[in-house]
Amino acid sequence: MRSEPRRKQLRMEKDEQLNNQEVGIKRLLTIMRRLRDPKFGCPWDVEQTFATIAPYTIEEAYEVADAIEREDWDNLKNELGDLLLQSVFHAIIAEEKGLFSFTDIVNVVSEKMIERHPHVFTDESLQKTIVQQNQDWEIIKAEERQKKEQYGALDGVAVSLPALLRALKLQKRAATVGFDWKKSSDILNKITEESQELVAAADSLHEDSIEEEVGDLLFSLVNLARHLEINPENALRRTNEKFRYRFTWMEEKLKQKKATVKDCSFEELNTLWEQAKLSNVQEK
Repeated sequence: MRSEPRRKQLRMEKDEQLNNQEVGIKRLLTIMRRLRDPKFGCPWDVEQTFATIAPYTIEEAYEVADAIEREDWDNLKNELGDLLLQSVFHAIIAEEKGLFSFTDIVNVVSEKMIERHPHVFTDESLQKTIVQQNQDWEIIKAEERQKKEQYGALDGVAVSLPALLRALKLQKRAATVGFDWKKSSDILNKITEESQELVAAADSLHEDSIEEEVGDLLFSLVNLARHLEINPENALRRTNEKFRYRFTWMEEKLKQKKATVKDCSFEELNTLWEQAKLSNVQEK
């Protein structure tokens, strides 16, 4: 009961900023500090750590990408807010531990953007091509890694990235020091080789070998996509959506006949799949 006056006082002290839509990020920082208050905050928010909220941060980033892909601009505003909240959440935990503040985060990224864009923020030439700018970008990032004592070409590529994206980044880094395929046709030959090794591993029924060979084949496919200037993550997302549309189309057609996928033979499903493919093309 004694905590109630303190709770009311805290609300009165902060209400002005909590309800002020003109103060921008300060409002959100105030809200998060309130939520993290050990005595008067939200129990769930109080018990969170960097590690426990990291999965939510990744999830929110994917939801931003999903809203963009669907061109749902109103939802994008909400999802960007959710992603911003994750940055603020991490910042307040860091603030509590005396590690750094939200202002420190803003200053670090601001300095980084200025340093990485000398053609914009200094008197360096603005006439560089995108290719030249990308080359400069890689040189600057390499210098930044050296400052962090990351001297290897592959140092600093996050382990927690989605596997396809990490493969792409590893390959791009290796290519900057000359370790790369010269022609796409060479990669196609490698894909054939990896496919044959996978078949051999599958025949051996050795699970570890099969997994390794599947990984090698996927890595080669990412290499091919990179050489064709295709983002493999985007390509697979597109195929996922295509599969989802066609399979759902099949289910709807079967539902009209009071049947399910399990009720059909392989031949019947194959016929339906071909019809779904045609429907997908017409839909586009």
